[in-house]
Amino acid sequence: MRALITGITGFAGGHLAQILQERGDEVFGVAHDKGHGLSHLSQPVTPVIVDLRDSNAVDNLLNDVQPDAIYHLAGQAFVPTAWADPWSTIENNIRPQLNILGVMIKQKSKARLLVVASNEVYGHVPDDQLPVKEDCPMRPDNPYGVSKVAQDVLALQYHLSHGVDVLRIRAFNHIGPRQSPFFVAASFAKQIAEIEAGLSEPILRVGNLEAQRDFTDVNDVMRAYALLVEHGKPGEAYNVGTGRALSIDYLLEVLLSYTKIEIRIEQDPARLRPSDVPIIYADNTKLRSETGWEPTHKFEDSLQRVLDYWRGEVKKRQ
Repeated sequence: MRALITGITGFAGGHLAQILQERGDEVFGVAHDKGHGLSHLSQPVTPVIVDLRDSNAVDNLLNDVQPDAIYHLAGQAFVPTAWADPWSTIENNIRPQLNILGVMIKQKSKARLLVVASNEVYGHVPDDQLPVKEDCPMRPDNPYGVSKVAQDVLALQYHLSHGVDVLRIRAFNHIGPRQSPFFVAASFAKQIAEIEAGLSEPILRVGNLEAQRDFTDVNDVMRAYALLVEHGKPGEAYNVGTGRALSIDYLLEVLLSYTKIEIRIEQDPARLRPSDVPIIYADNTKLRSETGWEPTHKFEDSLQRVLDYWRGEVKKRQ
């Protein structure tokens, strides 16, 4: 299978590329910058640097690659950035997808398009509706969530109106090496690694520790994407998550258990959000029943890998 990954040099894209190569797929990639690089791949992939907001560039890209599957991972993925600049997030998350859909119709492409939305489409879900199912009303409470609702519904609309073979993914939190320190597990791990190396004072700054999220190892999430491209039903939405909620406080506790340094915890008001869902976790019955997917990585082991990655990154700076 010829697979095209948008955002291939990002956190998720690099892990997905590795999994697809292990499955025997021929992998192509597009990115807006060099990102983390792809040196970890067993087979070299040179990503094409393309502005997906340019419809002509997207037209040329799909014409050149002729993919069987498109994994659309590119976009702005950090909620606080969306609060700071809502329009940029909306434009960067919607316009590239519209261009891909439009070009697929123009070229009469039969590729399967996997669109990655987010659990943020659901917003604050009442306790009696947890774990959240795919038919739960979408009530986003931040601009990022709004952009992801638009991506999700646009994919459905183009499936219904033009017959585009789309899959709508509602991915819950995923963690692993090479994730940006803007995200909670990477942020805590980076701070711990810097403290251990004597580069920072022994104070770890945090946001809301009470929030509970559904954390999945990035490799398990990417396996789910690949399985859905193989087995998913056109036009359908799928939650991707473990099906359990863990608190940010527990995440921090686990990471701190991996270091011998005594670290003081301080709340940083800048890390708090205008609105923050207290708890959310996935009902993944649909994903499991249609693909046979099961998470294979323990949460605690995933955090160990995140911390070890940041220890390595900090060591490079010394």
